[in-house]
Amino acid sequence: MKKNSFLTPLLLAAILPFSKLNAQEIIKKNGYTLSFESNYAQLDPQLKKRLIETFFVVYPKLAQEYNPKTLKTVKFMVDTNYKGVAATSNGKVTYSSIWMDKHPEDIDVVTHEVMHIVQDYGNSVGPGWLTEGIADYARFKFGVDNAGAKWSLPALKPEHTYKNSYRITARFFAWIEKNVKSGTIKSVDSALRDHSYQPEIWAKLTGKDLDALWAAYVANPAI
Repeated sequence: MKKNSFLTPLLLAAILPFSKLNAQEIIKKNGYTLSFESNYAQLDPQLKKRLIETFFVVYPKLAQEYNPKTLKTVKFMVDTNYKGVAATSNGKVTYSSIWMDKHPEDIDVVTHEVMHIVQDYGNSVGPGWLTEGIADYARFKFGVDNAGAKWSLPALKPEHTYKNSYRITARFFAWIEKNVKSGTIKSVDSALRDHSYQPEIWAKLTGKDLDALWAAYVANPAI
């Protein structure tokens, strides 16, 4: 009997050299370069396409808005060994293959993470809640499909504070932009990048310190 030489896709992926799975793809567009790698053989080609497209839509906008001197070359890695959601360091964004499998609609994780590249605060004098709040504010403002991911800014709750970070802080920032002074968050971002940030900047920009701004927000939180 003739034996069929057949390997399932999963078994084939298991015996392929790592270098094959981790092949680097270089995409260039409008002055920006994205290096895309993955060690996940089952990565959905359509998801990969959306990750790449989202980068080229949002990154130039974030650069124009906040930091035209940001890196022109960025690296993406979809990693089976990474157990978080995503992380950014030195111009490289690592995405969890597990997260992307379970949440393929969460495409604007790209927007949040590449905003960290644009932020480029280095050894910032600002607190972590501020960094993450600004990144989620950028996702709120520039995201390509937050609705598709069922991602939104949460309604204010009594236990919230501006130091909660991420979406809670981002909503506070959206309120400041709409109801107090447009351009405030951009100015704070700039101060963080050039390491001139001091808490007094809020009063200088808006006439109120953070606690007073939060009190006004709590009194009328509509955005």
